[in-house]
Amino acid sequence: MLQPRTLKFLAAIIAGLILLALPGLAWPAYLDTPIGLIVALPYLSIYLFHSIGIPGLLQHHGACGWGWCPPTVFGWVFLCSFWLLIAWLLAWGIASLNAPDGDQD
Repeated sequence: MLQPRTLKFLAAIIAGLILLALPGLAWPAYLDTPIGLIVALPYLSIYLFHSIGIPGLLQHHGACGWGWCPPTVFGWVFLCSFWLLIAWLLAWGIASLNAPDGDQD
């Protein structure tokens, strides 16, 4: 599970996501493209988790009038932990599928 091979795939996945997000800093309309929506999906998932009933994720308990409430500190920790777990499981799966004979994780 924590083999160097898995960690290399995890680093590649995280680097790929960062590279996909970088154009959004210089070109805000990038986030309206299909790739930009994929990049925004992890952030927007906090509203899904709030709607299924996980408490404490959004400021003001999600009641911000017409706007979208930003995440709380707990919300950011939850969000980062969840998506890092998903990326790690994906990296572990790729590493085990792509492993040479006799080097199964």
